[in-house]
Amino acid sequence: MVGRREFVVLGCGTSVGVPMIGCECGVCTSPDPKNSRTRASVLLKLPAGNVVIDTGPEFRIQLVRERVPLVHAVLLTHYHADHLFGLDDARLFPRKLGGSLPLYCTDEVEAVVRQVFGYAFHPATADLPAGVVPKLEIRRLRPAEPFQVLGETVTPVPLVHSRFNVLGFRIGDVAYCTDVSHIPDASWPLLEGVEVLVLDALRPGNPHPAHLNVEQAVAVHDRLKPRRTILTHMGHEMEYASLVRSLPPGVEPAYDGLRFDF
Repeated sequence: MVGRREFVVLGCGTSVGVPMIGCECGVCTSPDPKNSRTRASVLLKLPAGNVVIDTGPEFRIQLVRERVPLVHAVLLTHYHADHLFGLDDARLFPRKLGGSLPLYCTDEVEAVVRQVFGYAFHPATADLPAGVVPKLEIRRLRPAEPFQVLGETVTPVPLVHSRFNVLGFRIGDVAYCTDVSHIPDASWPLLEGVEVLVLDALRPGNPHPAHLNVEQAVAVHDRLKPRRTILTHMGHEMEYASLVRSLPPGVEPAYDGLRFDF
């Protein structure tokens, strides 16, 4: 579909966000707004509508901040709370859509969605009007099998997040890979040729069992050689301005509200 496509970082923070509750470190008390990070989520503004990847706890705040009046589809990378628990805020959209909101996820994620948001699927709420409970149409994904969203081809990229399965998503020459500690051999070809890679990087040094650190993320950049790698899912160990100065050419930290055309 012809038209402008814009990628917007709704949030680039780790599971506890930044500032972190009770922390008085230099990053958590920083006046620089680029050091304030809501939970990781992105918006794809496409010619046919808006697609959100993940609905974290600040989902409503993120959409209000970016003046997004309507979301036409949601993609879920996995079922952890910091990527899912804002889903109830999507209940307003079916009013304007005239039908259920498409929710794309694996069967594993679907099972958790149905458990956590059981009231949205309960027979007793089936006839309630849109806006009272979420009206969701779950569309199952298969890892590595491309699918269509609003006229766009999306490829789900299987990734490993410690002991959990997670999906990255590639649309054209952009890939979004959050919450990843390992890229399986079969997934590297799915990322070949990307121009912009938005990639998990929790902290510098000190490897983490469930996330890439900065050095590991840079190694992924060196292997794939995208024009631009943007680090996301960042903790309070990383001060934005200092991180910008320390990263090699082509690698940069995200910040809430960062946007680019693709």
